[in-house]
This record gives sequence, C-alpha cells and structure tokens, in this order.
Amino acid sequence: MIGVLSATGMERNGENHLTDPLLPPTSSASPAGASPRKERKTRKVMFSVRGISCASCAVSIETVVAGLKGVESIQVSPLQGQAVVQYRPEDTDTRTIKEAIEDLNFEVDELQEQEIAVCRLRIKGMACTSCSESVERALQMVPGVKKAAVGLALEEAKVHYDPNVTSRDLIIEAVEDAGFGADPISSGDDVNKVHLKLEGVNSPEDTKLVQSVLEAAEGVNSVEWDTVEQTIKVAYDPDITGPRLLIQCIQNAAQPPKCFNATLHSPPKQREAERNHEIRNYRNQFLWSCLFSVPVFLFSMALPMFSPFGDWLEYRICNNMTIGMLLRWLLCSPVQFIVGWRFYVGAYHALKRGYSNMDVLVALGTNAAYLYSVYIVLKALTSDSFEGQDFFETSAMLISFILLGKYLEVMAKGKTSDALSKLTELAPETACLLTFDKDGNAISETEISTQLLQRNDVIKIVPGTKVPVDGVVIKGQSHVNESMITGEARPISKKPGDRVIGGTVNDNGCIIVKATHVGSETALSQIVQLVEAAQLARAPVQKLADKISRFFVPTVVVAAFLTWLGWFIPGQLHLLPQQWVPKAMDSFELALQFGISVLVVACPCALGLATPTAVMVATGKGASQGVLIKGGNALEKAHKIKAIIFDKTGTLTVGKPSVVQTKIFSKIPLVELCDLAAGAEANSEHPLSKAIVEHTKKLKEQYGSHSDHMMESRDFEVHPGAGVSAQVEGRLVLVGNKRLMQEFEVPLSPEVEAYMSETEEHARTCVLVAIDKIICGALAVSDPLKPEAGQVISYLKSMGISSIMVTGDNWATAKSIAKEVGISQVFAEIDPLGKAEKIKDLQMQGLTVAMVGDGINDSPALAAADVGMAISAGTDVAIEAADIVLMKSSLEDVITAIDLSRKTLSRIRLNYVWALGYNVLGMPIAAGVLFPFTGIRLPPWLAGACMAASSVSVVCSSLLLQLYKKPLHVEDAPRPGDGSDLV
Repeated sequence: MIGVLSATGMERNGENHLTDPLLPPTSSASPAGASPRKERKTRKVMFSVRGISCASCAVSIETVVAGLKGVESIQVSPLQGQAVVQYRPEDTDTRTIKEAIEDLNFEVDELQEQEIAVCRLRIKGMACTSCSESVERALQMVPGVKKAAVGLALEEAKVHYDPNVTSRDLIIEAVEDAGFGADPISSGDDVNKVHLKLEGVNSPEDTKLVQSVLEAAEGVNSVEWDTVEQTIKVAYDPDITGPRLLIQCIQNAAQPPKCFNATLHSPPKQREAERNHEIRNYRNQFLWSCLFSVPVFLFSMALPMFSPFGDWLEYRICNNMTIGMLLRWLLCSPVQFIVGWRFYVGAYHALKRGYSNMDVLVALGTNAAYLYSVYIVLKALTSDSFEGQDFFETSAMLISFILLGKYLEVMAKGKTSDALSKLTELAPETACLLTFDKDGNAISETEISTQLLQRNDVIKIVPGTKVPVDGVVIKGQSHVNESMITGEARPISKKPGDRVIGGTVNDNGCIIVKATHVGSETALSQIVQLVEAAQLARAPVQKLADKISRFFVPTVVVAAFLTWLGWFIPGQLHLLPQQWVPKAMDSFELALQFGISVLVVACPCALGLATPTAVMVATGKGASQGVLIKGGNALEKAHKIKAIIFDKTGTLTVGKPSVVQTKIFSKIPLVELCDLAAGAEANSEHPLSKAIVEHTKKLKEQYGSHSDHMMESRDFEVHPGAGVSAQVEGRLVLVGNKRLMQEFEVPLSPEVEAYMSETEEHARTCVLVAIDKIICGALAVSDPLKPEAGQVISYLKSMGISSIMVTGDNWATAKSIAKEVGISQVFAEIDPLGKAEKIKDLQMQGLTVAMVGDGINDSPALAAADVGMAISAGTDVAIEAADIVLMKSSLEDVITAIDLSRKTLSRIRLNYVWALGYNVLGMPIAAGVLFPFTGIRLPPWLAGACMAASSVSVVCSSLLLQLYKKPLHVEDAPRPGDGSDLV
C-alpha cells in the first residue's frame, strides 16, 4: 500500500542504513549570518518554437539562451519543436528569453508558464447551489486563476492559480467581495510543513535571526511567522531535513546568554473548530430568536383564547392600536433586524453579484409580513375606525424555524465526514524512537511526537500499539491489523522486509521498523487527501441541480406574486365566498399570507445538498472499507458498468508465480540447468524471472549449497513478450517462450511441443531454457488463482455484468484460467496497447467498460476504460491512471465499488425525488389549491418549518449510506503470500 500511494523510494540505493545519524551534526545548521545554502527559487517555462529543422538549430538556441543571465538550463526538442527553460525570475524574465530566440529567426508562437500553485479555502455562508456557483464564478474571474472547484457540502474551494499573476490573498478578497467568508486551509506547498512554538524570541532582532537561520538551512522552502501566537510554520523537503533538525537549528541560533527553544505546536483542527463554531452560532441565534418569537406566538395565538389575557391584549392604547399589537411589534423587531440580519447580508451580496438564493426568499417573505404588520399598527394608531390583523408572529416564527432547520442541517452535515475524521485520528500521537551507535547497536529509546519523526528513523513498536508512520520491518515478527486502512479483516503477518502502514495496530509481536514515509507522504495522509479531493469533485448528476438553481428563486418570486394576485383580485371583486376569508382578515391579508407561504416554502438548499452530501458519505464509507473512489464522476460512471475486463497476472491470480515442475531434454544436470537459467534471469524484474531465481536458490539449498551467488552474465537483453538472453559462463542462454526460440532459430522437438501443450492445459506457463541454441529443459511456472475469483465472476454475472479476460499470456494458459473462474470471453497474447483497443471496441458497442489491473502494462487500458480499477498490490503508474483504487488485493472489492456506486446513485435519485417532489407539491399547497375544498391552508410560519425540514431530511437520507455493508465477503484460508498483499 505504501508503494501504491507514494512514488518515493523506500531506501537509498536499496541499502539498509541502520547506522545513519538520526540528527545531522550540529555544525550542519547554518550559523547566523552565514550565506544561505538553499538554492534560489527557479521557474520553468515552455516555448513552442517553429522553424527548428535540424540538431544544429537546437544547439544554436541552447547556446544563446544558456548565455543569458539567470538561465539555469535549457532543453530543446527538434522533433517536438519545444524549448523548456529553467530560469531565476530575479535575474531574467520570459520576455527576454523569447526575444533571444526570435533574434535567431525562429518563431515563438506561445509560451506557457509551468508554475501553478494550489490553495484550499474554507468558504463560509454558502446555503445552496446558487451560492457555490456564485463563489466559483467569482474565483474564475480573478486574473491568473486557472481552475476553481467549490464544494457546497464540504464548504471548501480548491483553486489552481498562477502565482506570478495573483496571490492567495487576492483570491480570498474575491470571495469576500462576493459576500462570503474565506479562510485559508492549505497551499500547494503545504505538503510537508511543521508548526513550532517559540520561546525566548522576544525582539525583532531575535525574530530576524531565527528566520535567517531557518531560511539558510538546507531543505527549507519557506518560513511563515505568526507574531501574535509566537509560532512559525516551516515548509521543508523531507529528503533533506526534518522537524527535529529545524528545532536544533533554532536552538543553535541563540547567542549566550540568550536561549531559544522551539516545541511542536499543533494548531486546532480548523474544519472541526469551524464546524463547532457554526453549530454554536446557529444554536445561539435560534435560542435568541425563541426568546422573542415564543412570546409573540403566545400573544397572537394562545393567550387571546383566554378571556382575562385576551381582554388585556385587546385593550386600546391609542385609537385602534392595542397592547397586543405594540408588544408583538416590540418583540418581533429584534428577531427581524438583529437575529435575521444574516439573511439581509446574504440577500444583498447575492443580488449585488446578479444571482439569487434562499436568503433572498427569506428576506422577501419576512419583510413582507413585517412591513405589512407595521403598516397595520401605524394605521390603527392614526385611525379610530380602522380594523386589521398584523402578522408579526409570521415574521418572528419564520426566522426561528429557519434557524432551527439550519442548526439541524449543519449538525447532520458534520456527520457526513465522520469516516474521514476517523481516518485522520488513526495515527498515534507518540512513537518510540531508537538511537544507535556506530556499530548499529541500539543504545537508547525515546518517546517523541509522531510529527517529529523523520525519514530513516528507526522505531520500536510493541504489541497492542499503533504503527506511527509507514515503514519497513527490519527486525522481529508480528501480525498487524490493517482493517482500519484496507478493510482486510484478517491480521497480516509481518516479517523483516515487509512494509507496514501508519495507523494500523500491531497485534502480538515486537517489531523494529525503519520509517520510509512520514508526514503527508504516509499512506494514511494520502488516502485522506484523495478522499478530500473526491468529495470536492462535482458529480455529473449535480448538473441537474445547477440548472434548476439558476432560475429557481426568480421562478418562486414570480409564483408568489401570481399567487397573491390570484387571491387578491377575486377578493377585491367579491368573487370569493365569504366563509373563505377569516373574520380577522380581509382579502388582501389572506392573499398576502398565501404569497408569503409560497416564498418561504420553496427550498433550493435541498436540491443543492442532494448530490454532494451523498458523495461525501459514499467516498468516506468506501475509504473505510478499502475502496478509494476518485470523485463523483467515477462514482457515477461505476453504476453504469456493463462489462469488466480483467488482467490475469496479479489480478485474477495472486501475482506470485512459482516453479512447480522442471523437465530435462538433454543430459545436463538439473542444478546446472537452473543455475544457468537463473544467471540469465538475475537482472530481470519480471515475476517469472524472480520465480526462477527463487527456485534455483531452494534447489541449491536442497543439494547442499547454501550460497546465494548467481552465475555472472553479460550481454543481457530483454525481449519484450518473449523472454531474456545473456552470455552466462561463456554460453548463450535463452530463457523464454516459443516466440523467443523462433527469434533465435532454435528448433523445437515434438517432445518439447508436447510438454508445452501439457503444461499450458494445466494453466501453467512453460518457460523454455536453451543453451547454445539447443533446448535443454523447461520450467512449468504456476501462479495460483485468487480464492475468491470464481465467486466474484459469478456474482458479477448475477449483477448483469459480463466479465472478459485480456492477457499477454499464451492462449492455452489463458483459456484454462478463464474456464476455472467462469469467464467465457478471452483475449490472449495481447500487448498493452492492444488491451486499450479491446476496450475501445467494447465502448463502440455502447457498453460502459471497466478495467481491473495492477501493472505498468495495464495503465493504457486503465486510462482508456470508462472506469479504471487498480489493485493496490500494483504499481504507482497503474494507481495514477485509475479512477478507483482497491486498497487490498481482493477481487471482492470490485463488487463493493460497483455496488456502493449503485447504492449511492439510487440515494441521490431518491434525494432529488424528495427535494423536487417537496417543491412541486409544497408550493401549490402553500398557494392554497387545497383551501377551497378542505379549508386547509399553510400559514407562512408553518411553510418555513417545512422548508427547513426538507434540507434536514435530504442530509439525513444521505447519512443512511453510512449503514452500507459489502454485498460479498469471501471467508476462507489466508491467501498465498498473505502478509505482503500491500507491497
């Protein structure tokens, strides 16, 4: 798994540096005033150059440009007509470089800056899809912004921008100008950063001294100060330095008698803190509104029913203005203008930017009720004959119910990222660091913060504790529970050479582990980053809500006006039956109540939350079960899959071939034959080569030789898809298949042909060994099927999905494997590009095609497929090309990924049905279509309560995905090679 999620090497030069110093010598830190050793920042620019006709043209361009001040390097490709220049921006610029090339009579058509920065922002104040679209538009209008994505449910924005044109501060300013709050979460260079709390740094001179020392230290990219908190944030290169070295640099910077000290500082988790602040804010506002709106409700609807209170409330103060009117006005005003101020602000900024949102509807509805009520009060105050009914309770209760709905909504939305939060909490806080002497003996154990671990540190992990970072076991044996990361239920055996994942639990043995990936490079950190990116990506099905949101609010406003008009005009013309109009109202007031109800019952929020909340829960749930889905697009496509193409080796099979039989066709001894074959294969990384070398070692041990020494070879050459050739001990050795023998014109006897056929019929690969162009023997290599393969293929068939096997292996072996697992359609002897072509052929038939593979040669097919699924035992190239990553090697996760996507899309459709159905049914009811027949009408305050409930119900519906369980779980004996599935 470590190798899957990071391309960073495990060890330097393949050696086990146990005695590497955990901290470089003190002198390695630059003293104050020393010239910085950190390289000055450079930028890279690409030019498209026309007119390059030969190599001499390229040389002339390189000579002239390389002579410019500030140019670090230049590479010119005559075939592609491109020039890539790396330069120092403080010494030169792209225009100077471009003019230098043009002076040589070449045409420079375009230049493309390669430096793109990325920042993530926490967006505050978004209520619906219209809000997120407004933020996205505002970001895209900022000069220099290349791409912007805004997640409504996640309340985040991810912006790609050119740092030479704009900055993070300007981007934040653009969001704030659009009427929303924005706080930075991270920048593109936040990959490896450490926060340190400083002590003893009390003056500007001290601050300048510490900053100069850190900036001069090798591997430091940037230093950011927070003078209020007295903390610094240092971005660094983990290949060169680490947190402990940075702390040592700060300590060494102090000149006696001064003493500087730095300790690890953990800033509060921003997302969690802001979510809690938002919950508290809505809760407090709701409680404040209740403090006023409950008395308003009592004074308008409850107490008038009891004669003593009713008589008192109806007591006239001046003309027809009563005590009840005055009290309701005084109590409602704080709710309308203080508690409800947030709706005014949101509506103002929305209309200012040329769009409308829920705040506009709430502001219109509450203001209509409030202002009409004020008119009634003033009219009653100035007239002794006027009688009318105020609606202060409508305004106050409407705001209260909306705030209650928002409070419940943010609490429910917080639970949509529970799975991701649990992942981030898996890593332990401390680790046991071992220190070694020059002879490699452990001399001390120190408990330190996990965040202070550096690459190549050696740590001790005792039974029952968590693995702090990714690493490789160098001593001891144990079983590790990886279920929280990969979903693998069984503890995995670990021995020296095996890799472990940070956040997993060591079960029953003590192991010594060398750290290979720390900080943001760990598998756990990269899983979190991948899931966060997936939750930010917008699913295509979201386009429906986006389209509706553009005209939703204007349509509702028009509908509300027509509703008012539709009731007011007949009332004025006395066309309404007298019993329809309540005694305390006239036709205008009745029409106004219907219009306000239509305004506030409509809910764009439910539509906007239908997709992103479901995607958030599904991607988090998938990650907890070992299935990483790269965004809503992959999730949506996966539910349409009708055909799956499987690679054979490492996908349907375990991927750990072994020699199961040998055959001699001459008088050469078996050990000598295998020794020569292993000598030729020793330089190859192919799984079959490794199987032959391993078999030879075991064979030599069996016959009394304990030497791992392989025969030396020269003129080694790989023949893709055929085998290898080499000179071993002065003899030409060919190890490969029939095609390799034909290439070297080696004759195949009937005995050899018969053995090949027999071997391939048993689903084994026959590897021929020829010495000096004479076939001397053959090795039958078997790669066992994964135990769950047959059940998975059968289950896929029951889901209506056809399975196809495409492999580079021979036809006989491929057909035998396919027959064993139940695959009827097979394509064999296909090269990597051929696999991609087969996928395109199926797509031309109208099928949505998925590809499941694990190797480098699968990456073209993974990229060509509608949905690429990479088995995590595979390579980084395959993982990069895939849409879905299966974190363990079990094929049952293919079914999990498809089933989860189907369940998620069903949930999204259900959310849309509810959100649209609610509006389609709610608005006519609020408009009074049932009133003539049943006498039932929806008061504005109750309409507001329904609106609030609709958003909460959609979020709760998405949360039901947290109950998802795998449809297929194969229980059997441990797989072959268990314990290294993740390597």
